Amino acid sequence: MKGGLKWTREAEALLSSVPFFVRQKVRGRVEDDVRQEGGSEVTDADVHRSRERFLRRMSAQVRGYQLDNCFGTDGCPNRAVPADGLRRKLDQVLRQADLLAFLKSQVGDELKLHHEFRVSLAECPNACSQPQIKDIGIIGAVRPQVTDVPCTRCAACVYACPDRAVFLAEDKDRPDIDAGLCQSCGLCVSACPSAAMADLCRGFRVLVGGQLGRHPRLARELPGILTEDGVVAVVQETLRIYKQTSRNGRRFAHILTDAHYRRLADVAADNSRR
Repeated sequence: MKGGLKWTREAEALLSSVPFFVRQKVRGRVEDDVRQEGGSEVTDADVHRSRERFLRRMSAQVRGYQLDNCFGTDGCPNRAVPADGLRRKLDQVLRQADLLAFLKSQVGDELKLHHEFRVSLAECPNACSQPQIKDIGIIGAVRPQVTDVPCTRCAACVYACPDRAVFLAEDKDRPDIDAGLCQSCGLCVSACPSAAMADLCRGFRVLVGGQLGRHPRLARELPGILTEDGVVAVVQETLRIYKQTSRNGRRFAHILTDAHYRRLADVAADNSRR
């Protein structure tokens, strides 16, 4: 029994073939359809009917953009930086951009969900919301530093780092951080009992131009750790470039040039904490 409705084995098998990052959304949509029809059990036929119904009405569900986030707001233990306020700001910026009207002017009324501009907000480098494959990906970040506070050499920071970026040399009285390996998750700072490790800065990493599909590519990271307002500035400039350049529903990854990236990197640098 899941979501208040029983699922048959065949229905669960069909659901298991759906990509994990949209599986809960699909489950909820199917169960809503079954409830509207007065049913109490989800069968494979129900799943197929919901799929066909969804495909027929897809254009009516397109709103021009998708703003996804991970489960950090529900108390994820890996949460590096709270992003509740940033999400509200981004939603406002995306609504004001009126991307639905823009897409209709380029594609017409037969819009599909893959036409939508996609933004993903993750609150730690685990990045459950897959920011690396979205038009804009945002990742909460804590850049650590070694302080002047005496280190107890307990090695808690070393054990806490999943990327082996923190190490304690035998001939040193404090830890070292390999900046090339550090993912700015902040776990070493949280683990340190003596304040020998502390935040250098907190904010957000921003990536642009990722996508899946026939021509997949990973997003390119912009320099620095940005403030909330810095992230908003980058998103606004990205949307400006997108609306000026994209035609016929082309994704941002297809139109992002080196000149565009340099422009966004300049905006990021102007709003970087470091």
